[in-house]
Amino acid sequence: MTVHLLKLCVGVSSIDALRQSAERRAGSDSRQAMRITTRTAPKRVDEVLADGSLYWVIKGSVQARQRVVGIEPFNDASGVARVHILLAPDVVAVRPRPCRPFQGWRYLRADEAPVDVSAAAMDEAMPAAMRRDLLELCLL
Repeated sequence: MTVHLLKLCVGVSSIDALRQSAERRAGSDSRQAMRITTRTAPKRVDEVLADGSLYWVIKGSVQARQRVVGIEPFNDASGVARVHILLAPDVVAVRPRPCRPFQGWRYLRADEAPVDVSAAAMDEAMPAAMRRDLLELCLL
């Protein structure tokens, strides 16, 4: 059974900014996995690696996801155990859903995960501020 991860996307203001960050991290190799570092390793690794994704909370709502392609435990320079979560470079927009802030990451069951949306489905003519306000009111 597939399980997803949910994480706050700190310092990123939009899906476009997340995409630019993923492209920057990939450099010249657009197939290179994006790597994020976290303190705790998921205990349900096999379920996450079974086609799981990391869903990003941007500005108070779940807005995007990236497929998890690997999880690599390591020790940092101080000898503290950490983990790299490797993500596919493609950032996929999902139907936005409000989400309160939390620390670290959370599991997200497959049946609770927001559905993917195409770029055409998100009204590009709507200003980002208006979309954010409507999301906060749970009208989108």
